[in-house]
Amino acid sequence: MSFFKKLFGGGSEAPEPQGDKVMGEEGYKGFTIKAIEMKAGGELQLAGLIEKDIGGELKSYRFIRAERMSSREDLVALALMKGRQIIDEQGEQIYR
Repeated sequence: MSFFKKLFGGGSEAPEPQGDKVMGEEGYKGFTIKAIEMKAGGELQLAGLIEKDIGGELKSYRFIRAERMSSREDLVALALMKGRQIIDEQGEQIYR
């Protein structure tokens, strides 16, 4: 693709989809909670994935919150805590 097409947006090439980068995970009440890397500028934004096998089918629920921080360890701890909170409040209803 020529320089001018890239510069002015003509004929864009779609980027290859990439999987989520898991920064930490834990099991909780039969669910798996994963802290997902989501960059927002120079910081990390709180994001996670809650998974559970229900009737032989893996169900997933993605959550994103407004909190941002630079500490990877703090973000993982907060994402896992938010995941536990969502499970305690909603249980399997998150998949409906």
